[in-house]
Amino acid sequence: MSKKILVVGGTGYLGQHLLQSYSYARQSLALAFTYHSTPLPQPFLDAFPHSLPFQIDLKSGIGFEAISSVFGQPDVVINCAAISVPRACEIDPDTANAINVPSSLVKWLQTFKQNNTLLIHLSTDQVYEGEKSFYKEEDIAIPVNVYGKTKLAAEKFIAENFPNFAILRSSIIYGPQTLSPVPKSLPVQWMDCVLSKRETVEFFHDEFRCPIYVKDLITIILALTNQWISGSKQMQLLLNAGGPDRVSRVQMAEAVAQVRGYDTSLIKPVSASSVDRGVKSPADISMDITRLVQTLKINPVSFKDGVKLTLATEATR
Repeated sequence: MSKKILVVGGTGYLGQHLLQSYSYARQSLALAFTYHSTPLPQPFLDAFPHSLPFQIDLKSGIGFEAISSVFGQPDVVINCAAISVPRACEIDPDTANAINVPSSLVKWLQTFKQNNTLLIHLSTDQVYEGEKSFYKEEDIAIPVNVYGKTKLAAEKFIAENFPNFAILRSSIIYGPQTLSPVPKSLPVQWMDCVLSKRETVEFFHDEFRCPIYVKDLITIILALTNQWISGSKQMQLLLNAGGPDRVSRVQMAEAVAQVRGYDTSLIKPVSASSVDRGVKSPADISMDITRLVQTLKINPVSFKDGVKLTLATEATR
């Protein structure tokens, strides 16, 4: 029988890349995804004709029963759904909490008698306080904004209420555009666009992250999926999912400029405190990915190599 994969939030950036990769990875997989807004755009329907769509309200849980009756119990669920814009979370913390803490999803999974579903949940590096470099998974998580607090609450909820999980604390995800373009600004493409105008542009020099190339994050999720499908032993994992490089926005922009041949002198370093973004942002949430590398034997590409891969892919479209 086909193994069943459910991508929650399948129309988003990571969700689409996941559906595409699962389609290529194993022909024997049955794929389904959830979405919230309707109708689905035609480019999306054209891109994923063999994936079953289910409209879900994550706040209320309405729609999950249809998955039970039509698709059945999934073997692996990847939860990509979130309100991930920190300022939006500050403005409406109740909604952020209702969406980012997957209580309706977990309660639905608890209705199945067999404990043979793996939940892969996307968390964030913003659970860390940002007061030091290269956080490890065992470091105390002290989020400084509502977004980070809701994502940490989600981690705790899953760990306390579901037997099999892999929580991935993802950094900034970057890479090529999706088959059905997402409306949000993609970091490398945005930097390429503003730098191509050959005008001075300001970038923060004092906030540090470990951005991860989207295909590396997909490789991590596929490895966890294959491990679960092959063995079905209990899994309770917490992994930092970032790239190997600790970079500021200035250094990210410089990498794009160097790959493109733009004038790096047009990149003007400014302090993050010079801009009011309506939300507190942690200064340094770079992550130590030793556990990830040792556990899954996966080495994410450097940021500069990821930029090259991103821009090369965009050039072929």
